[in-house]
Amino acid sequence: MTESETTIELLYFDDCPSWKTANVILRSVLEDIEIDMSISLQRVETQEEAVQYRFVGSPSIRINGEDLFPTVQENFALGCRVYPTPEGFSGWPTKSMLKEALVKHFDLD
Repeated sequence: MTESETTIELLYFDDCPSWKTANVILRSVLEDIEIDMSISLQRVETQEEAVQYRFVGSPSIRINGEDLFPTVQENFALGCRVYPTPEGFSGWPTKSMLKEALVKHFDLD
C-alpha cells in the first residue's frame, strides 16, 4: 500500500477539547518525518456512531481504520480518551509517542 492509498483519521467529539491539541501535534509530527498526508477529521456525534466507528474516545487516531494506539477497550461511547504517557495520563499522545508509532507504521527506520 502506498502513502497515497493510506488514510489518517482523527476521530473526535465536540465536547472533548483534547482532539484539537492532538490534531496540532499529529500535523507537526507528520511534517517532521516528512510524510505529506492529509488528516481526515471524523466527528462522532451520537452513541450509535460511537458503536459504528468502534470509538474508544476522543481523540482517536487511526491509519487505514486501525487505531495507532490499540486498546482492549470494547466499551464504545462518547467520551474523552486518556493516554498513558511518560509524564502521566494525558488527553492526547505525546509528540514522541506519535512519532514512534508513525515511524513504526510506515517502516521509516
